[in-house]
Amino acid sequence: MKKTIFALSLVVLLMACNQQTQTSEIKVANIEELNDAIKNSKEGDLIVLANGIWKDVEIKFRGKGTKDNPITLKAETAGKVSIEGKSYLKFGGEYLVAEGLYFKNGYSPTNAVVDFKISHKDTLDEIANNCKLTNCVIEDFNKPKRDKSDLWVNFWGRHNELSNCYIAGKTNRGPTVRINIAGIESINNYHQIVNNHFGPRPVKGGPSGETIQLGDSYTSMSPSHTLVANNLFEECNGEVEIISSKTNFNEFRNNVFYKSEGSLVTRHGNYVTIDGNYFIGDGVNENYGGIRIINTGHWVTNNYFFNLKGKSFRSPLAVMNGIPKSPLNRYNQVTDVVVAYNTYVNCSSPWQFGVGTNIAQADVLPKSEIRSARAIRTTVANNIVYNEKGNENIVIENDKADGVTFKNNIVDNKGVKFKGFDGGIVEASLELKEVSDNIMLPIGIPSEVEAYNGFGFNTIENDLFGTSRKNSKSIGAVVGVDVSNPNILDKSKYGTTWFSNEAKVKDPVIHNVTNVSEIQTKINEAHNGDVIALAKGVYSLDTSLVINKTLIIQSKGETKAQLVYSGEANTPLFSLQPKGKIIVNNIILKGNNSNYAFASLKENMSNHFGLTVSGSEISDFNYVLKGYKESFAESITFENTSISNCENGIELSEEINDKGDYNTEYLTINNCNFNNVKANVIDYYRGGYDESTIGGNLLVTNSTFINCGAKEKNKRLLNHNGIVNVNINNNTFKNNKVKFVSILWGAKNNVESDNTIINSGQIKTEENLVMTLMY
Repeated sequence: MKKTIFALSLVVLLMACNQQTQTSEIKVANIEELNDAIKNSKEGDLIVLANGIWKDVEIKFRGKGTKDNPITLKAETAGKVSIEGKSYLKFGGEYLVAEGLYFKNGYSPTNAVVDFKISHKDTLDEIANNCKLTNCVIEDFNKPKRDKSDLWVNFWGRHNELSNCYIAGKTNRGPTVRINIAGIESINNYHQIVNNHFGPRPVKGGPSGETIQLGDSYTSMSPSHTLVANNLFEECNGEVEIISSKTNFNEFRNNVFYKSEGSLVTRHGNYVTIDGNYFIGDGVNENYGGIRIINTGHWVTNNYFFNLKGKSFRSPLAVMNGIPKSPLNRYNQVTDVVVAYNTYVNCSSPWQFGVGTNIAQADVLPKSEIRSARAIRTTVANNIVYNEKGNENIVIENDKADGVTFKNNIVDNKGVKFKGFDGGIVEASLELKEVSDNIMLPIGIPSEVEAYNGFGFNTIENDLFGTSRKNSKSIGAVVGVDVSNPNILDKSKYGTTWFSNEAKVKDPVIHNVTNVSEIQTKINEAHNGDVIALAKGVYSLDTSLVINKTLIIQSKGETKAQLVYSGEANTPLFSLQPKGKIIVNNIILKGNNSNYAFASLKENMSNHFGLTVSGSEISDFNYVLKGYKESFAESITFENTSISNCENGIELSEEINDKGDYNTEYLTINNCNFNNVKANVIDYYRGGYDESTIGGNLLVTNSTFINCGAKEKNKRLLNHNGIVNVNINNNTFKNNKVKFVSILWGAKNNVESDNTIINSGQIKTEENLVMTLMY
């Protein structure tokens, strides 16, 4: 009898458990059905979004799943559900998964595209824990205004995950991904950012363009424990910091930084582990960086640096000076850091100390901004440096590295002498073993060289490839020489299962134009990279040509076609709109003295423009180029071109909020003639004392300026206030009614040489430029 009762009880219990874990698949076709499905969801449910465009949807994904039975919000077919218009996704609750979604052709009306928090109410269903965004794409989902800040993935809560996603194209202010730890519910969070492909983030032209930011200045002493691992960062060029770690106990492991103009930076916070990462440059671009160190207790181990030519803030290893008694939002002194078992191949001056020291600027900066605290109690040991060309400066001391101990590092410097730091860096003759195009490992380490066994070094258990270091006395990032190709640039290893950013190369199509009515039509029909070829003749236009793609516009044949623009005052012949990038070649452009040759939109420049003018003639315009506030071009070039009889020249000076922003990264003037340009001949501005903005690049070479600047109010011919990199070389300045041709910023990379100045004022160098403090 007892056995029968037990059996019946067991059956009833199993039935009850089955009923409790029974799950449903609910297919929804619109936001109303989706909201209803979310409202009634239970653990284990699968909510399937029908394929198609979901526009202007505000998804508040609230629910409570379990570890074994999460609630899943999934595309019917991964990549076939596009979230567009003014849309967002917010998580609230526990064990929720969203996957297969494609965010494009829109922007979030709030401060985040994907938010692991629904509201700021202190209830468990408003903040996310153990939730996941996976196998999704967020691409070009930018706010219309560049200065309007948002985040594409905004972490709150604990144990949340961003995995196997592709994220690229952010142009507006704000990090792409941020970890927030404001509040006890978000500290000790153990979030994971893993197996993602972070695709190109264009240069922002100012600060607040990080790809990942972990915390902020004012929560920087809190513990986060975020793991960033196995991600590919490809051309993440937003600003000088690719990753900005601003909290404690974060880990960065096995990531690949490929041709990314910036560095992984321990900006605030302490006790960060940076282990087993790859930093790959091209051997030319000086903006490709490595690791920049600030604060206390970091371990930098088993990393591989290849072909990095970055300097100062973008050095392969940049150890900064701090500010004594620094406030939270500035620079703390580097202390108790270990840099061990790393390999540097063909990198410029791999180790730089005292980076950012600004003692020489003490007369224009408050005492609270002077970075004079050198690194102390820091160990650099068991590293390998290999240079194909010898370098006298293996270590650059911007300030003394007297608080750094060097132990058992070896350098193949091709016989070029260098400072050895009491035998802590020694010369050796090595060879390179090619593992792949971007992985060359130094081999042939002398047998007498053994690893320094510092305090805690036993915790460095594995090498770059995961091989055990137990019983090994090897130095450098890799133990042994018998290694296989890890295929670190195989993009199928990162990101989604369904999306690829590999563009198919196609030959440009030439669109021939013979009359004025065809020009805009052909532009509209063309695709990126196509050519608009203008037959010889005069084309009279009274409306702007709209440019919203990448095109070449040129004369067909050697005779220059002529575009005569009679449009309204303050309108451009070429309206350079978001993603509008043109090369104008061998064309005559004429205005009516009140309109513009080129201009960005006055507002809603959600993406970059670009301009190259070559072999052309420009005359009789009010402005040659007018770049409005919140517009940005990665490069603007005028070459082999004459500019004459214009009221104003090239104006890129509307970012006057003095927050470190500017309108183009590179402005190049080469072999051009400027004649009778009355004001703003070149006006290129970056304001605000911001050491994170190390850009703005002006090159003026082989050009002639005659009778220009007559109406320039500040009596400067070339205005480039605050631009960090300026080179004025081999030009002629004649009969320009100005006091100064240029005022150079001596404390930065502003130089001039071989210029001829006749009746045109002078070129002056001002060592310490007074600028508005941003902080």
